[in-house]
Amino acid sequence: MQATRLTPTLSPTIGSGDDVQARVPGIAVGLSRVGVTGVEKVVRIREELFFARFDCFVDLSHDQKGAHMSRFDEVINEAMSDVVLREAPFRAETLAQHIAELVRARQGAERAEVTIAARYPEHKPAPVSGVQTQEIYTLHGRAVAFEHGTRRIVGVSATGITACPCAQELVAARSRERLLADGFSEEEIERVLKSVPVATHNQRGLATLQIGCIEECVEEIEATTLLAIAESSMSSEIYELMKRSDEVAVVEKAHRRPRFVEDCVREMVRGVIDAFPNWPDESFVSSRQENLETIHQHNVLAERHGTLEELRRELETGEPAAQQTSLEEWLDTGAQRARPSA
Repeated sequence: MQATRLTPTLSPTIGSGDDVQARVPGIAVGLSRVGVTGVEKVVRIREELFFARFDCFVDLSHDQKGAHMSRFDEVINEAMSDVVLREAPFRAETLAQHIAELVRARQGAERAEVTIAARYPEHKPAPVSGVQTQEIYTLHGRAVAFEHGTRRIVGVSATGITACPCAQELVAARSRERLLADGFSEEEIERVLKSVPVATHNQRGLATLQIGCIEECVEEIEATTLLAIAESSMSSEIYELMKRSDEVAVVEKAHRRPRFVEDCVREMVRGVIDAFPNWPDESFVSSRQENLETIHQHNVLAERHGTLEELRRELETGEPAAQQTSLEEWLDTGAQRARPSA
């Protein structure tokens, strides 16, 4: 038995007796996604401005010619007034959920999907001098609304620095050879290498961490918690404004914590499991790291996705997960619940 499709509220087309979008199409094929992309809004919360970009889609029945495109923007504006202006702090996933549910109702769809990426400022002190610096991060929100409920995703993207472990070992090996040739003992060399950070090539890295909440989930995830996990997964945080004492602290920290792009992803996974021990096993986790290489023309990327149950079991047992649920598979699980079998 399929879920009941809502009947859209139709408004007559000017100069016509019917609504063109509601007509039967010449080719009776339903569409997976119809909607708008790249809708840009600026939102003010207290004294801060958020620049947000929206994508909004619905599925379209085989017997409906088109979606009502103007209603997407109408709903976004309405939801911003209804949700965003009352939110402190700003929660992109709450806004995405509200828009998705409104769009589904207005368009008469079985499924509606909304994605939000909002650039927002955070103020934090530099590590040594304490000078206040404004850092810009990206807050992600996504919601998919069905008849039975809505699945939400909240996430953050943060920039940091990573130092390459492989090149650092090569530099350390060459340094040992030179120090031995210069008369230093093995014990002295180890003391030197332990005290002095060893050079390596480093790169700016972009960490993106997202958590998905099932329909029944009512708990909130603080973006600051995800941000702390994402930033700490890299060799060091970075700062827009620094004094000399801050610069040396960042460089030394990064070179004392060399990490591959793969290490960063694993650190984020472990950080989520440690930070959310009571979250449902059905929750979804996506960890992604991209490093902008400095000694190569290419970039490098690593990611891991799956349910919390899959990730917890793999860490606890040491055995590889039987499967790694993708985001689309996780969302499809919600769609299957919306269309129970007879």
